[in-house]
Amino acid sequence: MAAATRIVTLNLGSQTVGLAEFRTQPNGGLVLAGYQLREILGDGGNEAARNAQMSAAAGEMLSELGIKRSAVNYSVPAQSVFARFVKLPAVEEEKIERIITFEAQQNVPFPIEEVVWDYQLVGSGSDEQIQVVLVAIKSNLLESINGAVEAAGLQTTIVSVASMELYNAFRYNYSELSDCSMLFDIGARTTNLLFIEPGKVFSRSVPIGGAYVTAALAKEFSESLGAAEFRKKRDAFVSLGGGYAEPDDPDVARVSKIVRSTMTRLHAELMRSISHYRAQQQGSAPARVFLCGGSASMPYMREFFHEKLQLPIEFFNPLGNVAVAETVNPVEVARSAHLLGELVGLALRSITTCPMELNLRPVSAVRTHQLAKRRPFLVLAAACLILGLLGWGFYYARAAAVERQAAERLAEKVDGMRRVAAQMDNLRKQTAALDSIAVPLTAAVNDRSFWPEIIEDLNARLPREHIWITELVATSGGKPVGGGELRAGRAESTPPPTPTPSPTRGPGKPATLAEPAIDGIFVRGLYLFNPRQQEVVVDYFRNLVASPYFAIDPNNQAKVIRPTTPNNTEWAFPYELRLDLKKPVKLP
Repeated sequence: MAAATRIVTLNLGSQTVGLAEFRTQPNGGLVLAGYQLREILGDGGNEAARNAQMSAAAGEMLSELGIKRSAVNYSVPAQSVFARFVKLPAVEEEKIERIITFEAQQNVPFPIEEVVWDYQLVGSGSDEQIQVVLVAIKSNLLESINGAVEAAGLQTTIVSVASMELYNAFRYNYSELSDCSMLFDIGARTTNLLFIEPGKVFSRSVPIGGAYVTAALAKEFSESLGAAEFRKKRDAFVSLGGGYAEPDDPDVARVSKIVRSTMTRLHAELMRSISHYRAQQQGSAPARVFLCGGSASMPYMREFFHEKLQLPIEFFNPLGNVAVAETVNPVEVARSAHLLGELVGLALRSITTCPMELNLRPVSAVRTHQLAKRRPFLVLAAACLILGLLGWGFYYARAAAVERQAAERLAEKVDGMRRVAAQMDNLRKQTAALDSIAVPLTAAVNDRSFWPEIIEDLNARLPREHIWITELVATSGGKPVGGGELRAGRAESTPPPTPTPSPTRGPGKPATLAEPAIDGIFVRGLYLFNPRQQEVVVDYFRNLVASPYFAIDPNNQAKVIRPTTPNNTEWAFPYELRLDLKKPVKLP
């Protein structure tokens, strides 16, 4: 595990809350930079009040150490946790997880979904078995404790058990010991016994501690727990008994006897625990005893257990391999070193691999930790999103600028084209004016060749013999144009066609007659007496049907040819054709 520059640890004891700040050395060692201890005297049955006191105490200690906000490794009291040492058969590594999960469901006395649990494999001294430490804590209890810790301004990293962190601190400072040692942690509500051998550990909690003495004193002297606690701190010591003289003050003597009675009961539990460890765990007899915990500093406690156990008794020093900063008072450290074991064990979790690495982080802390791990990716994703939006914004701004420039260039071209269009309109108007002048002249020029073409077409379609033309008369509206009275009289012998009115000039206006124009020709001539007689005139009619100049209905011969009756007395007979022009010619 990567070492941290600063490590903050917190031990939530039953009656004492300790907080320490450690620094890391370049060689990987620890330096105690500062620590604070606070006592809380809340009612053990009121968890909310106790958590509030813990949070307030932690906040005060952080302020005194000059720590504003920090990650923290903290431990909970052993009596708050269910712990069980289980032996399993040696199996493949991939099966261990399933077997331990099954054992947890069988051993934990709560529904597994209502607890936070973890396990640690430890050496058993036998190749045929694996020793597992199972620990579990109610989820709601852990959440309330964690809420109090985080309310003080700390962020949870590791949550462990106090007794297991004592084990880590012991192994770090007393690694040279090769036989069995017993760590005797006398706390306020419980006493934790740790049997430690190379590759083996066993822990047991006894519900006897300093609070048991306080309750006995309150009953003996008929006073409150607060007054009894004050009396214990002032007068209590372990009576040596036997030939030793009693104190002159009878109240002090009564206190010492109550303490000795309590320690005697604790000694009996200790002997049962040793017997259980040797019989059930196949452990060795303890070669020495280390005292720690708040009640271990009571006068003559060391002498009492030395007398009872006949073993070397010394105070546990968790700072044997831990340096102490110059800013820390060495006298105070020497007096309270036996209270710092859990704090040192928790700090070791951040700089090295420890023999006991249980972590009971609550669900809320796990979510916070996962979110913290994802935060760089979320920040990166947000940065990418912002950069993407900025990129798109720059792109659209640039595109808008390019489009604006293109629109300006197009506007310039459009303005130029509009000027050209205006010039073209002027030219069209001038051309139209010239056309209005030139059209009559052009029409006059074109009409000049009209009559020769008519005469040529009439002559070309005339049969080769027996018929000729004697007179051509232009007509307008069925009346001769430009002829004498004689011609007019003859022309009128043929019924004129009904003049066709021109279309109306607009809605609601009466039709007006078209302007005068030559719209037809009367052709007069003679045909000789011949075997076919008037059929030569019919042949002429048929030839004129295909003429491009005349509008002749081939099925209405009577409209075009005036009937004549040949006789045997004359040599030639007149004929007359009334031909309508396809394109009338304006009168000059």
